[in-house]
Formats: sequence, structure tokens, C-alpha cells
Amino acid sequence: MSAEINNREHKAQDPQEAARKEERKAVLKEIIRQLHEGKTVDQVRDLFAEHFDGVAASEITDAEQALIESGTTVEEIQSLCDVHSSVFKGSIEEIHMPNDPKLIPGHPVNTLFRENKALEKLIQEIEGSLEAGELSRLRASFEQLQLISVHYQKKENLFFPYMEKYGISAPPKVMWGVDDEIRAMLKSNLEEIREMESLDPILKAGIEESLTKVREMIFKEQEIMVPMLVENLTQDEWLTIAQDTKEFGYCLIKEPTPWVPSKAYQEEAPEADDSQLADGIVSLPTGKFTLEELMTVLNMLPIDITFVDRYDRVKYFSEAKERIFHRARTVIGREVANCHPPASVHIVEGIVNDFKSGKKDNEDFWIKMGPNYILIRYFALRDSQGDYLGTLEVTQNIAPIQALTGEKRLVSMED
Repeated sequence: MSAEINNREHKAQDPQEAARKEERKAVLKEIIRQLHEGKTVDQVRDLFAEHFDGVAASEITDAEQALIESGTTVEEIQSLCDVHSSVFKGSIEEIHMPNDPKLIPGHPVNTLFRENKALEKLIQEIEGSLEAGELSRLRASFEQLQLISVHYQKKENLFFPYMEKYGISAPPKVMWGVDDEIRAMLKSNLEEIREMESLDPILKAGIEESLTKVREMIFKEQEIMVPMLVENLTQDEWLTIAQDTKEFGYCLIKEPTPWVPSKAYQEEAPEADDSQLADGIVSLPTGKFTLEELMTVLNMLPIDITFVDRYDRVKYFSEAKERIFHRARTVIGREVANCHPPASVHIVEGIVNDFKSGKKDNEDFWIKMGPNYILIRYFALRDSQGDYLGTLEVTQNIAPIQALTGEKRLVSMED
């Protein structure tokens, strides 16, 4: 991997190549700006054709990143995302590895493509039901389509952290915002379908709009996101994603055959593990644990724990058998702001800032999730001098506690 990085750096130092990339980036930025200012796709298409006969996914990313750095908000980029993707569609160069991960069973890229293929097939079935006016069949297919949330959760929790690690920060923010829009639209469509006795034109138009957005996202994942990941991720990082995928499940496909990396793949040097202590003992003021004992105790607690350090990076989470919110090990080291949908980032940042300033020491939220009643608590962690150490998130399903009545004493166990 280091050889590849040196190679890319060497190429980037070529003055002519650097100038060409800057020129192309400037044109891309201009196209995106014009779209944002209200020009139609047809009006910018000629400008695009004049300067490009093919464009790498990374150059679109650079343009978006440059716009954000110059003051354009993520929401503004997101609002024109579908429009500019339709301009770029068909012009993005495919980036292949010698062993194409799309063709390797169990590889995360192969799994993503298989899920997208299943989504495309389901969309075609839905379109057939729309044309035939078969409401019951449409309702059943739309129930299945809600599984797209599983697909998006894996992308947001497994792929995005690595994109951020390699400095690709704009596309994840934009994509997550669009994911949330799609989820909301599909949920609204399903609610309307459930209440309808016959299919009306307004509902049909709304469903078609949602399906278009799903298809656009499939294109962005496969032609923009995947090439960037393939270019940057090490085999060990892909293996971590593959292993954590089970935590989330699969969208419209069966669990794939486990992927076994090649020998060359396993020769990459592992990252240093700073969790191991010389004597294998964690000493605390009130007692001692072996590492295995401590891990087992933390994972046995009937709560989910996540610790974010003073630098706003996720440093630890517990792995209880029945988690309320999915966590994957790819989240370790990720900025906490990037672990939340763009629409709620400001709330998270507000809580952390209040903890850092000393304005607050805790904050609680509670939400309904089906039969579960989830209590989410945030605590500011401070050292003996009162200096901020980080934030602890504690999540618990309190529905069973609320259902308790009367008393159950230890003496009642004697029978």
C-alpha cells in the first residue's frame, strides 16, 4: 500500500498533470455552481462535453470537497447531488483492481453490488405493480423495500469511516443526507400505500420519484464511492468491514460465503494494539481485572456504552449480546460528528460543547422504537481537577423496567 501511495504522490508532482487536474476541477466546480444557481442539465451539458471525454470519480469528490471548503454547505451540495450525478453518469471511468472485488464472493464490494442488483430487481417489480395498478402486490414489495435501511446503515457505519480516514469527507456527508431523504420518502410512500384503497396519480408520482432517488444512489455507490474505497483501503481494512457486516445483516440477499483473503493479503503488518498490558491485569483503585474479565463485565451490563474522548473521537463501545443501536469496530477513531446523520449533527455538537464548557454535565433523551422504549443518556466525564475527559453515552431499553409492578424480594426466591 505504501508503494501505491508513493506512486500516486509521484504522479501528482508532475506539473502538467497537476495543472490539468486543477483545470478540470475548476470546470467541475463551475458546472456544479451553475446547477446550483438554477441552470438545467441541458444547459451545462455542453460545457461538460467541451472539457471532458471521461472523468475519474476522485475528481468529482475533489470538486465537492473544494466547494465545501470555500463555504458551500453540505446541504447545498446535497440539494444538487441528483442533478450533477445525471450529468456525470456514463462519463465516469471504471477503476478496477487486478482481482476485481466485485467478482469475489463475500468481499464487501461484491456484497454491495449484489444487494444493489436485488434492489434494482425489486424496483422493477414495483414499477410493474404501478403500471398494473395492483395495490396489494405493490404494498408487499414496498414492505420489502424498507430493508434498504440495512444497506444504508452498513454504508454509513462501515464504509464512511474509512473514507474519512483517507481524507474523503464531503461525499459521506452528502450521501448520508440523501440516504435519510430516501428513507423518509419510502416510509411516507408505504404509509400512504397502506391507507389507499386504490392507486391515485399523486401517490404514483411520489413513488416514482422515490424509486428514481434509489436508482441514483445505486449509481453513486457503485461508480463514485466504491472506486474511491478500492483505491485507498488495505486488504486488512476490507477484512474488518467483511467481518463487521454480520452485525447489520443483509438487504434482500442471503448471507454470503465468508471471504477468506489471500496469503499476500494477510502479510500486511497489523496495526499496533495498545490495549494489551504487560501483565494482562487492569488495576483500579477498588480492585483488579484480567482483560478478559473486564471485557466480559462491560459486555454483560444491560446497557450499551460508548465513550468519546476529549478530542471528539470514538474510543470504545461495549458489545452486549442485544445491542440497541448498531456499532461496528470501524467506528473506533472516527469523529463523533461523522457518526450521526447530517440533520442531527448540530445537536450532538451542541451537547459536547456544553460538556466542554461546563454548562452541562448530562443530557437525556427517550424515544419509542416499536415495543421498546429507549433511554439515551449522555454524561460529561471529568478528572479530579474538573477538566473534560470525554463523553459517555449510555443507552438502555427501559420498557421491561416500566412494566414492573409490585415487589420481588430475595426472600421470595426461597421457595
